[in-house]
Formats: sequence, C-alpha cells, structure tokens
Amino acid sequence: MSEPTQLAAPAGPLPADTMLAVMWLGLTCYALFGGADFGAGWWDLLAGGSRRGRPARALIEHTIGPVWEANHVWLIFVVVLLWTGFPPVFASVMSTLYVPLTLTALGIIARGAAFAFRKASERLWQQRLFGACFALSSVVTPFFLGTVAGGIASGRVPPGLAAGGLLSSWLNPTSLLGGVLAAAVCAHLAAVFLCGDAERAQDPELTGYFRRRALASGVAAGAVALAGIGVLHADAPGLFHGLTHRALPLVLASAVLGAASLALLALRRLLAARAAAALAVTAVLWSWGAAQYPRMLPPDTTVRSAAAQSPVLVASLISLAVGALLLVPSLLWLYALFQRRPDGGPHASPVNSDRSPGA
Repeated sequence: MSEPTQLAAPAGPLPADTMLAVMWLGLTCYALFGGADFGAGWWDLLAGGSRRGRPARALIEHTIGPVWEANHVWLIFVVVLLWTGFPPVFASVMSTLYVPLTLTALGIIARGAAFAFRKASERLWQQRLFGACFALSSVVTPFFLGTVAGGIASGRVPPGLAAGGLLSSWLNPTSLLGGVLAAAVCAHLAAVFLCGDAERAQDPELTGYFRRRALASGVAAGAVALAGIGVLHADAPGLFHGLTHRALPLVLASAVLGAASLALLALRRLLAARAAAALAVTAVLWSWGAAQYPRMLPPDTTVRSAAAQSPVLVASLISLAVGALLLVPSLLWLYALFQRRPDGGPHASPVNSDRSPGA
C-alpha cells in the first residue's frame, strides 16, 4: 500500500517576509527610475512650441533614451514576484483592478511607440502628434498605477477572483489621491533629475529652467500629500491609523527629506537635491508598506496566509540572488556608459543642436 502524500510545509515567516521585502525593493526602484521617466512626459508636454521647447525636449530625449525601456524591468520584476510568491493576492489584484491595470499597460505601450516614432519622424506634424501621445501617456500611466495602489491600501480589493467592485475599487477618494500624488511625484523627480543633467551638459539656462519647475512641482506634491491627510482619515481609516502610528517615523522622514530637497534646489546643490528627493519618495513608499504590514489585502489577508509554500519561496529567492549578479551590474554599466563621452568625460547632451529632437 502506498504511503500517504505529504503536504508541503506552509510558508515560514522568514521566506515570506524576505520575498515581500525584495518585491518592495523592486517597487521602489520602479517608482524612482520609472517614475522619473514618466515625469519627463509632463515637461515634454509643457515645454511649449516646437522652436521654444526644442532644447528642453532634446535634453529629455537624451536623458531617458537609453533607459526608458530598461526601467520597465522593475515592473515586470514586481509582477512576477507577486505572482510567484503571493498567488492569491496576485489573482485578487489582477481580477478586481483589471480596468486600471489594462489602461496602465496600454499607456506604457502607447508611450514607448510614440517615443520611438517621434525620433524616426521627419515632418513637424508627425513629431507633434507622436510627441503629444508620448507626453499624455506619460502623465496618465502613473495616475492609473496610483489608483491601483489606493484601491489596495484602502481595502477595496477583497480576496477572490473579481470579488471587488469593477469601478469602485479604483474610482474612490483614496485611489484618486494616489493617482494625483503619483503623477505629481513623477513630475518632481523628473525635474530634479533633469536639473542635474542640464548642469552636467554645462547649460545654465536649462539648469535654471528645470530647477524652477522642480521647486514648483515639489511644492505641489507636498500640498497634495498634506491634503491627503484628510482624505485618508475619512476614506481609509485603517491606513490612516497605520501611517500615524507604526509608520509615523517614515512619514516624518519623508516630509523632512522633501523639505530638504527643496532647500537644496534653492541653494543650487543639485546632486544633494537628487539624493534627498529620491530618499523622500522612498520613505513615502515604505511608509505605506509599514502602515499596512502584515496585511497585503486589508483587512484580513496577511503575508503568511497569502504566501506560497516555503520550497517555492526559497527556490525563488535563490534564483533572484543569482539573477541579481547579472542584472545589477548590467544596469550600472548602462548608466555609467551613458554618462561618458567616447573620450571618457561626462556626456554633454545635445541641447544646443539646431536639429529638432525628432529629426
């Protein structure tokens, strides 16, 4: 008579929490690098006419050209980890929030196609058409990603296939706050990063241009965050409680770092302003995670209850460690090569070229 089948051991706290931490680290990288790319679309949209906006658009294309597709690796990374490590959460999120997630995917596709076609177009009307598509999709895509985050954080994604409301899960005050805040933060990150690139290109006019926009967008993002306190208190009391208790140090750190970034911009300390802005966004993201932990789908679905079995988590973590040995150096090499001229010096962007960005 055959032996009874042994069930695999449930996920332990260490593998499950480690998988969650790695996934959150990938989400942070996407928010910083992908967010800055998306935010560049704001400034492309608002740069002005074809002649007046040519220098700013040339710098934007030069800055994001080599990395705009590479940054989506982080999004794929997060989705695969969610699917592998927490399959019930993956199924619930993808089925309940499939409308904003589909719009996000369409925005990413439209943005990439428009960016490529604008560079290949020679006629002005084509450049304007594809430029508008690139800019608008750069604005709406992070908005929809923010609504997804708001729907999850406010507890509107119950466990089960399509168990949440088709529209109410992402058309609600917390989701709309998340969408607006995501778009504002992306615009601010892009402006701060573009300041540094313009300074490296030794273009003081463009440096001042983007510095002013970084200051304005930083103030706007801070105002949205302050207004969000009342929204969360009324619409997502569980998240509000977590942010004002367990995650309060991270919330305060994000406010201090955001203010420091603005002060450094005003003092023209652009490299330090970049670091402060990136750390401020990181603190905001991790404060959400700390406020919600250990719940992945509030109010009842926890990390351990949603995690895959321990052998799956351990094998996945080992695979991730091996893959990181290839991925991380490759990305660092890409950034390093892009910042150098053939003679080894810092790469100056073609902002003073007489050719239009799409030519």
